[in-house]
Amino acid sequence: VQLVESGGGLVQPGGSLRLSCAASGFRFSIYTMNWYLQAPGKQRELVAGITSGSVTNYADSVKGRFIISRDNAKNMVYLQMNSLKPEDTAIYYCNARRNLVVYWGQGTQVTVSS
Repeated sequence: VQLVESGGGLVQPGGSLRLSCAASGFRFSIYTMNWYLQAPGKQRELVAGITSGSVTNYADSVKGRFIISRDNAKNMVYLQMNSLKPEDTAIYYCNARRNLVVYWGQGTQVTVSS
């Protein structure tokens, strides 16, 4: 099983980034896929999720700014991040979950700074 994130980097406040997560080794289409973030010194927290039926949910802090999507044909999940703020700076992790089975990626760093 692998979850490989990409697309992180340094961006100015107000800018945009698109994170990608490539999944392999499991039946991607039946899993809920999530993006989490972990800021320095803080606990990992849920940013956005998308179910196997493409129902989405978002943390209040990112509603209206971030969009999660998935492509089951490509085993990919994405996080479009707009209007980025310095407080969005964190390591972003891709997560796959079905019942008690959970997989994690290695994370990608997002830094929002001028």
